[in-house]
Amino acid sequence: MACPKRRHSKTRRDKRRTHDSLTRVGTSQCTNCGESKLPHRACGSCGYYRGREVIAVKEKF
Repeated sequence: MACPKRRHSKTRRDKRRTHDSLTRVGTSQCTNCGESKLPHRACGSCGYYRGREVIAVKEKF
């Protein structure tokens, strides 16, 4: 196994970790109800996709 001779600096460690951050998930608005949803997917609250109903959603009381 590798055994480092010198300690890596904090700068070197942080440069390696710059790409480890999470990115926000892109969302779009539903054209029927206005809720935010994932793009290219049916809306979870109303069941519509591209202007037509594709999923029958039960009413929430």
